[in-house]
Amino acid sequence: MTTEVSEERKIDLTGLKCPMPIVQLNKLMKELVGGDQFTAVADDPAFCLDVEAWCNKTGHELVRLDNSENQLVAVIKKKD
Repeated sequence: MTTEVSEERKIDLTGLKCPMPIVQLNKLMKELVGGDQFTAVADDPAFCLDVEAWCNKTGHELVRLDNSENQLVAVIKKKD
């Protein structure tokens, strides 16, 4: 598990359980500028509901949310 953002702007949150994926997303947002987009990969079943609620609360855009093969993939765009 790594929580660093790679060149493709991807953060790996696998292995983290609620609330840690959202904690890591909050940290990441402080490093990004408005309009930046990234992909977050997680395996905690609570991540789907958590990331949707977090985006609604913070104003960031949840561009896409996919659930396939026990892996949750969220594409998020930081609000301007």
